[in-house]
Amino acid sequence: MSQATPTSSSSTATAPIGAAADPLTATVFGRYRVMAFITGGFLLLLCAEMILRYVFKLDWVKDVFGWVPFVHGWVYIVYAITCLMLWSKARWGFGKLAIMILGGVIPVLSFVVEAKSAKWPVVRRRSAAGATSGAEITAAPPVDGTIPPTP
Repeated sequence: MSQATPTSSSSTATAPIGAAADPLTATVFGRYRVMAFITGGFLLLLCAEMILRYVFKLDWVKDVFGWVPFVHGWVYIVYAITCLMLWSKARWGFGKLAIMILGGVIPVLSFVVEAKSAKWPVVRRRSAAGATSGAEITAAPPVDGTIPPTP
């Protein structure tokens, strides 16, 4: 009835840090979080306006909420730029960028993607000296197929 003890290599391994907590992306992720909520809010308002205007055929909706499509359009452009900034900083795959961009056009998706993307790990590259500065590194192999020496 002996219990296995963890090896030193498993106890020193660090779990990948999500985008919200990683110092490399924390500031950009904060901007993305704000824009995701603003874009999602305007998208919900736009959907409500479209339903009231075209399903229920209420004429007064255009006078009261006619500005919502224009504001959502401009906010969406800023949201898309913010998504690109976070995506390039975190070095995520193209699929994650596509999901983030779709968050601005599919109702409620921006709230869901914002919550999930906070946990997506940030990809880091080794510095020229090979120092990792305590963070786990996930990087693609070199293009020429050689395996770099470990420090």
